[in-house]
Amino acid sequence: MHTAGRMPLYGEDFAADPGASYDQLRAQGPAAPVELAPGVDATLVTSHEAALRVLQNPGLFARDSRRWAALNEGRVPLDSPVLPMMFYRPNCLFTDGAEHLRLRKAVTESLARLNVNRLNRDVERIAGFLLDQFSPLGRADLISDYAKLLPLLLFNQLFGCPAGIGDRLTRSMSALFDGHDVMQANEDLTACLMELIAIKRDQPGEDITSWLIQHPARLRDEELKDQLVMLMGAGVEPERNLIANALLVLLAGDVRGRRSGIRIEDAIDQVLWNNPPIANYATHFPVQDVELGDVLLPAHTPVVIGFAAANTDPSLTTSRESLSKGAHLAWGAGPHACPAKSPAQLIAITAIECLLNALPDISLVTAAERLAWRPGPFQRGLVALPVRFSPTPARTPSSARPAHTPAAETAAGGPAPATDRQPAAPQGRQKGWWSSFLDVFRL
Repeated sequence: MHTAGRMPLYGEDFAADPGASYDQLRAQGPAAPVELAPGVDATLVTSHEAALRVLQNPGLFARDSRRWAALNEGRVPLDSPVLPMMFYRPNCLFTDGAEHLRLRKAVTESLARLNVNRLNRDVERIAGFLLDQFSPLGRADLISDYAKLLPLLLFNQLFGCPAGIGDRLTRSMSALFDGHDVMQANEDLTACLMELIAIKRDQPGEDITSWLIQHPARLRDEELKDQLVMLMGAGVEPERNLIANALLVLLAGDVRGRRSGIRIEDAIDQVLWNNPPIANYATHFPVQDVELGDVLLPAHTPVVIGFAAANTDPSLTTSRESLSKGAHLAWGAGPHACPAKSPAQLIAITAIECLLNALPDISLVTAAERLAWRPGPFQRGLVALPVRFSPTPARTPSSARPAHTPAAETAAGGPAPATDRQPAAPQGRQKGWWSSFLDVFRL
């Protein structure tokens, strides 16, 4: 049961057609009452103009969720599935003022050290490695076999993870995103990141972890850990959805994007406008009672930005007709806008190019309108994206490839995969995706 008078932003009905919910909410004004999960009330901003007012006014709308009155008063279920995305962490997402500037500067200046050519090469290597796992089969689920794994492995590379730590990082982040034993996954994630930080303090490299450690902000280990968690949380899941949602645009109707004249860049723009990877987020807490249009936003209550709703605001007719890159809010706005917009788009474009070039006759198994979307208030992501194509021999010798079972092989009656989908290793030792990748590419 949801709270009376509040639109639930969860469940299969919302996931199947969120646009209908946004239309109903927009009829109530620039913002409207919603329920993010059972017992978690919020206000969703659906107007483009109102969203910018909130995003660009940090003095009135704070990001620090320690202000959240209902949580502080015990009125929010502590086992709610949305709390991991809303709890305070001392990172760029949940800080304000001088502290936010200090942390964000460390992150943005570390990201600025990324070499574009190296990033492109890293994506190509990881894409080729993943393609080798399923290209000989003639079928795949592009979510679990490709779009989900590619960003996870890429962040292992960007963070400079050794084999064992990278395997644990991949496993724990995957469990967190999938909602599997979240408390244990969070403990495992914290432990392996703290180990990584200790290693990089002693043996720095050309990687984001080392650059954050070396930054003049002199971040403490706990602060370093929370910035790394933020980078993965803000990068892995959105990138997965950006890649998959753009592939859906290109493959919809069983017509390859290049044959229908749709460029990869145009498909990504369509996604950022119509199905942004993060549909609703950027939770703010008014420092005092605020009127937004005719809507009262009580102090210390969560105000969520509806990026997808704002992008479909009827007032944006002209910008939507041209799909102007500067008008949509998929990357946010104001002091908390995404600092990795350009790398994120490069990663998606390269990942999609690698896939389409390797599998030129790829097509959907299921019609686009019958595909299921994952329920939840924050993301816009597919459950699965099954495809077929002409089998292509793997380029990596079989002895160097991980002994795992792609999702499509399992669906076709192949052997069931291990519960955590990690490849098996000799002598009973479990080898993960990252260590298997490093076996192929000794970087």
